[in-house]
Formats: sequence, C-alpha cells, structure tokens
Amino acid sequence: MSCINVFFGLTKDRKMVETLRQIAGLPKTPAPLSESVILIVDAQKEYTVGRLPLDGIDSSVLALAKFIETAREKGVPIIHIVHHALASSEVFATGSKTAEIIDELAPLVNEEVVVKSFPSSFTGTTLREHLDNLGRTNLLVCGYMTHMCVSSTVRAATESGYNCTIVEEFTATRDLPGVGGGVIEAKVLKAAILAAMSDRFALVVKSASDLVW
Repeated sequence: MSCINVFFGLTKDRKMVETLRQIAGLPKTPAPLSESVILIVDAQKEYTVGRLPLDGIDSSVLALAKFIETAREKGVPIIHIVHHALASSEVFATGSKTAEIIDELAPLVNEEVVVKSFPSSFTGTTLREHLDNLGRTNLLVCGYMTHMCVSSTVRAATESGYNCTIVEEFTATRDLPGVGGGVIEAKVLKAAILAAMSDRFALVVKSASDLVW
C-alpha cells in the first residue's frame, strides 16, 4: 500500500479505510476561519536559500502569501513562529540571513512573532499565552517542515486541547535518508506525515478552497 493512497483514504483495492478521527466522530469540515487563529511555523529563508531547500517551497509560499492577504483583510489573527538556534549553528543561526522570515510571508507590525528553539512551537515559548489572550482554540497550522516542526506543533496542540487544521499546499518538506539506505522522496514523506496527522491529530485538506471563512 503506497503512502499516497493512504493519504487519500484508499487501499490498493480501492476499499475505504477509516481514520481514528472518523471512528471518534470528530468534525469532517474545518472550523470557520472567523473562529480560528493562523499559525505560520518556521517560514524562514533557511528553506529557500539555506542548507535545507524544500520540495515545492516556492509554490507553497506563493499560495500561503495569497491566502494570508485575504485572511488579514477579514481580520483573522495570525501568529508567526520562528526557529532560532545558537549563533554558531549551521542552520537557523540567530542573526543570520537564513533565520529571517521569507519576505512574502513577513509579519505585519501588529502580528505576534514567537521564537522557539525546539520542534514544537509550544515548548518553552509564549504561544499558549497568546492563544489564551485571543480566546480561540481552532488553529490553522501552516509552514515548514511538514515532518518536523509542523508535525510536532500539531501533535502538541491537539494534546493541549486545540482543534487543528492543515492545508496540504501550505506546507512542504525535503528528501530524507531512508533507514538502511536509499532516499525517502519528499512527496512520499509529506503524504505519509499528512496521513498520520489526519488519522487523529488534525483535519487535513488539499487547498485553501476547502476552508470555510
């Protein structure tokens, strides 16, 4: 059974499989954005011009930039998460060019920026405090990398009582070495991670057109 088939809810012989969300009777449609907070995780130049280029990052950034422009017009709160490592680090070094937020996704002056140093956006940060102040528990989690900080953030959020949605086109990842050799292609890895997320931790949709304002 391929990872991509699992993501779309299909086995090899086209029979439907159930997620834990379906078994539990959890919502099948995203929470309205008018009742949500948008989290943009690690939309940083490390993934565009640094050592960690991501598969499909350019098209993802363009789609996300267009979406948040509309979200701002409609008054949906946006919180930006950035990863900062030690100044001597090979990636995400504090103060470096590649630790900067991608220009097209740069925060406005009235938007919160939360700095983290672990994969989860909740660990050792002020994120929960900001969410409490907004009084909202529905989160649209966007950003990079799918398998790392997006996954970690969504898992932590769900375990803390938040309701998460992920849009496939608003995230991206990279090839990884396979255990025992070979390479796991980014598109396969992304499909598998989103399938794992959609099993219990988040409602996963394909594009912005699947969201409800």
